[in-house]
Amino acid sequence: MKRNKTFYHIIASVCLMMGMSSCSDFLQVEPQNEIILEKFWNEKADVDGIIFGCYSAMQSDNILMRMMVWGEFRSDNISRGLNLNRDNSLESVLKENLTASNAYTTWDQFYDIINRCNTLIKYAPQVAEKDPSFSLSELKADIAEVSALRDLCYFYLIRTFRDVPYTTVAFTDDNQVMDLPATSFDNVLDSLITNLESVKDEAVKAYPSGTSTQELYQTSRITQEAIHAMLCEMYLWKQDYQKCIQYADLVINAKKLQAEEKQKTSTTVSDYSKFGGYPLISESSYGSLTTFGNAYTQIFGEGNSSESILELTFMPDDNMPSNGAVNLCYGFGIGGVPTMGYGAPSTYVSDVTTTANNGLNDVFMKYDSRYYENILAKTSIGKYLYTRSSIDFSSTNPNLYYGGVYSEKRNKSNWIIYRLTDIMLMKAEAEAQLISNEQDLSDQDKNYLNSAFSLVTAVNKRSICQNVLKDTLDPKKYLTKADMENLVLEERHRELMFEGKRWYDLVRKSRRDGNTKYLSGQVLQKYTSNTSAIQDKLAKMDAIFWPYNIDELKVNKNLKQNPAFGSGESGNYDTTK
Repeated sequence: MKRNKTFYHIIASVCLMMGMSSCSDFLQVEPQNEIILEKFWNEKADVDGIIFGCYSAMQSDNILMRMMVWGEFRSDNISRGLNLNRDNSLESVLKENLTASNAYTTWDQFYDIINRCNTLIKYAPQVAEKDPSFSLSELKADIAEVSALRDLCYFYLIRTFRDVPYTTVAFTDDNQVMDLPATSFDNVLDSLITNLESVKDEAVKAYPSGTSTQELYQTSRITQEAIHAMLCEMYLWKQDYQKCIQYADLVINAKKLQAEEKQKTSTTVSDYSKFGGYPLISESSYGSLTTFGNAYTQIFGEGNSSESILELTFMPDDNMPSNGAVNLCYGFGIGGVPTMGYGAPSTYVSDVTTTANNGLNDVFMKYDSRYYENILAKTSIGKYLYTRSSIDFSSTNPNLYYGGVYSEKRNKSNWIIYRLTDIMLMKAEAEAQLISNEQDLSDQDKNYLNSAFSLVTAVNKRSICQNVLKDTLDPKKYLTKADMENLVLEERHRELMFEGKRWYDLVRKSRRDGNTKYLSGQVLQKYTSNTSAIQDKLAKMDAIFWPYNIDELKVNKNLKQNPAFGSGESGNYDTTK
């Protein structure tokens, strides 16, 4: 938000990304707003072009890098990768040495998308009046979609920076001043929820699936189901756990219904009963009791699986954009050999030398396929690397085999924002929080406890080699609210590792607890030096949110720096505040 964007610039950028011939004459005129409005907002294709441009911007490396860095790199999951010397700002993040000059404290790209969405919401009704083919239901669906996309951007911002400038006004004129003060986290969150509640019923319920470029593009668009998923998570952050469960159930039940419909025409019998009736893709390959990897191949290698709710789709066509952000952060392949990126699995999550859990660390169990699919030889992150993977558990030393890796700058892995197991575990977290007593549980408390455990078990069981009963979860170990809360967080850690979720999970718990004890305890496990200084930095609630960029502060005098970072110009944490 540090500089104004004219409407001309918004439209021009969309035209360039789309290669729209219809914009050729428009680009020749002077960028005077009156002319632009007259020449552009006339037909539904103009609205479609802006929507396409918003999603194209979401797929940019700048946006995806921030989703990854903001959501993962300060957590206990990530340590220094082999190629980190190419990004000094990211190295500072991994050292927990954040300053206001760090490149990843910029948010311009998110506010650019927010402004595009606000601009469409302002002008799309005028298009409907001019274009008789643009129906009222289509108009409402488009507004619902971009409203949700705008709110998703704000949701990333508040989880990262806490208080942020918030507006639903379209800035289309350079004379408009954008020096807005920060709105509090809670007020922004309430606004996002109110808005999504108002538009959810107008959203498209589902787009047709297929393999064409257009059909694949549609799979990455926000639907009613995606809005339900967003509301589920937002209510979880708001600590309105009944509402969180309500929207989780809407998503879960929709997935169950989709699975039932698919089963009617399928020649194979589902094994959903193994996972408590939840429609999870089996991890075992072709019913094998010893070979796993099928689920991860479909979810991450191929993308747009039956468990997907919202993911940014990178087309298989080599002429379409590839997921460069994943390559940079997590690694790529050269000659079929995996190579480290800027980040690597921390020793804490990748160590196989300890005696805990039958030979693995305290995060994974020995026969948890997610360990072998997430982590390569303790040095590389494999989650988004494979086109195919298979884990053989037939011996005492499980082995990973992969059928090809994506080459440098040609990664076609989708970036998943919401998938089914994520929602299931949100519901479990909400149920754990609704348990009222630590001891002498009421019948309702026991119902919440049992339901939460069944959700976690379903997710966990999908990834555990089915013939190894000793590695299944023991319900006798999780009989209190605290035990169940920790179990849910642990399962989210295992299931969603490297998906841009972990740091936000730790921040959410800190807000709920009113302190950073759990967060700092987890994060410190990945460090072997300077631990006292890092612990001091993370001791205050302010410090778990990011500083505002120094250039933003210079332009926007109404924005005050996060107190944990002093004035924002010293380059140091202020551990006294």
